[in-house]
Amino acid sequence: METFFSPSNPRCLVIAEVAQTHDGSLGQAHAFIDAAAGAGADAIKFQTHIASAESTPAEQFRIKFSRQDASRYDYWKRMEFTEAQWRGLADHAKESGLHFLSSPFSMEAVDLLERLNMAAWKIASGEIDNTPMLKRLAATGRPVILSTGLGNWQDIDRAVALVKNGTAPLGVLQTTSMYPTPAEHVGLNVLAELRQRYGCTVGLSDHSGTIFPGLAAYSLGGRLLEVHLTLSRQMFGPDVSSSLTVEELAQLVTGLRFLEKTHGHPVDKNAASEHVQNMRRLFGKSVVARRKMAAGTFISADDVTLKKPGGGVSPDKMEMLYGRKLLRAVEPDEAIGDNDVDPKLT
Repeated sequence: METFFSPSNPRCLVIAEVAQTHDGSLGQAHAFIDAAAGAGADAIKFQTHIASAESTPAEQFRIKFSRQDASRYDYWKRMEFTEAQWRGLADHAKESGLHFLSSPFSMEAVDLLERLNMAAWKIASGEIDNTPMLKRLAATGRPVILSTGLGNWQDIDRAVALVKNGTAPLGVLQTTSMYPTPAEHVGLNVLAELRQRYGCTVGLSDHSGTIFPGLAAYSLGGRLLEVHLTLSRQMFGPDVSSSLTVEELAQLVTGLRFLEKTHGHPVDKNAASEHVQNMRRLFGKSVVARRKMAAGTFISADDVTLKKPGGGVSPDKMEMLYGRKLLRAVEPDEAIGDNDVDPKLT
């Protein structure tokens, strides 16, 4: 993963975020891995919830969406997988060529995920002030990716300082915790500030449910991109409206890989490549005779015009031929070259 985790690396690390869209189904969770791999993502990310370790029964629903869970606590409980099941998901991801990631929401979740030897830690926005967790994750030396949706600059400064106090490489994501995020709240302008402020890899955790912010973020220097994934717009759960479909994720990845090539091959407009020269001959124009002219004719504006193909005297030099003597006879539509006229004016 560290291969991609660099501000100077042109490749963008694409993280497909499942969150709770598997709705507690282990089979669905595995299906997401296959879908993300097929769409070309680099990593698959889940959330590891252990209800008794992270919540109390008093926790309120952000949106009361569930018809089967009486409380948010009950919902988290239903989202739990056993350690063996998490290991199975991690192994499946690796077999599919994906990095396996999952955000911890308690120290117990950190313990579980650490035993899975994840390539990096992803810190959810709600944990940005969880100092004990940040210190512990930074101390592992594994890369830390920090979402910032629920933090102001003071919160982010403190979290970044905690991570940088360890040995872990750092990535910071501009995040807007609105589901879905309207265009006017995506905050692409923040990427430049993050890069300047922290001197680290930056990127976007996008909740817009479209491919456009991710493409724009890459062109603005983002090298980490997290997007929510759904297998269908008709799936159940609070994250579906802010997610990409599998087909949209594939389109996004295709676009990013195209942009990576454009950034990796800067064009010098002053370099006259063979392709440009050939195209100018094909689409350009040359000075040609309007009529049959004998050798010794002094050329006037009425004697010449511009026609395709290029390769002869170019249009910008046509007026330089006026008043000069033809050194050979020419036919109508015949190109007039530099060597066909006396270099001296009349």
